[in-house]
Amino acid sequence: MPEISILTETELRQILPLDTAAVDCIETAFRLLATTDVVMPPILSFHIPDHNGEIDVKTAYVPGIESFAVKMSPGFFDNPKLGLPSLNGLMVLFSARTGIVEGVLLDNGYLTDVRTAAAGAVAAKWLSREDARTAGIVGTGTQARLQLKALSLVRDLKKAVVWSRDEAKAKQYARELSDELTLEIEVASSLDALMAEADIIVTTTPSQSPLISARQLRPGQHITAMGSDADYKCELAADVIPASDLYVCDNLAQCRKQGELRSALAAEQVKSAAIFPELGSVIAGQHRGRPADDSITICDLTGTGVQDTAIATLARERARAARAGTIFSS
Repeated sequence: MPEISILTETELRQILPLDTAAVDCIETAFRLLATTDVVMPPILSFHIPDHNGEIDVKTAYVPGIESFAVKMSPGFFDNPKLGLPSLNGLMVLFSARTGIVEGVLLDNGYLTDVRTAAAGAVAAKWLSREDARTAGIVGTGTQARLQLKALSLVRDLKKAVVWSRDEAKAKQYARELSDELTLEIEVASSLDALMAEADIIVTTTPSQSPLISARQLRPGQHITAMGSDADYKCELAADVIPASDLYVCDNLAQCRKQGELRSALAAEQVKSAAIFPELGSVIAGQHRGRPADDSITICDLTGTGVQDTAIATLARERARAARAGTIFSS
């Protein structure tokens, strides 16, 4: 009978930290998305407004990768009031040749956290200035923490600035991350103050109204917007994308429906027929990256199934090498 590997969140945290290998894995996934015949259906997503929740189901078959993952990812953003995490979920790994279940990754959203942060690092690597030294983080949650760690893997950061609606959380973030990363971190008094200092800005919130507008942009900045992954979220005002010199998305079809591009299209700030490059095409050399040091660049990350297949496959490889997990025979 087929053997199924079952891995818990604790085991996955031990074998797959956010490191350069994880960033390389996600970079490769984006390149394959641009250069191979990936099969990636639209995200199955629905909102549960009564409890400020949402469910996303993502998957992708990637030629050259022997397995594919199906990820179920709930996000219930009032959970912290109940003493529960906002995000959880799991991934199921299938053989791409037979369809047989190979693994169940009970990660509670951990692998999504890692691959999302790694995508932010990839975006910064290819689109931000190489001499960018100050990061601006909008938000203080799990992704806000991981995105700063990921940025430190691809840029020689000297300072970070953080902003949150909750000043106490921002102060805690600054205190804890400055110790962990040995990095100077300041709490910004406003988003204007953050934008005035930061070279790389990462927005990490589930905001349903714009936080950053075109008037706040400065030459040479890069913005990675990763909070808007549903059609009711928005972190960038509709005038931000047209004010940039280069807008790049993880997947154009998704960003039209669920990313920051959706808001710009709805406000008619961007023409409906406009075509924008995807991050994978920049990595593969099919499209030019940052035009110049003083250019303003944006990367819109909605999260893709190829990232899930890639990180789940890497987790399975690490588990085999470490002999981690529990083997179950069906």
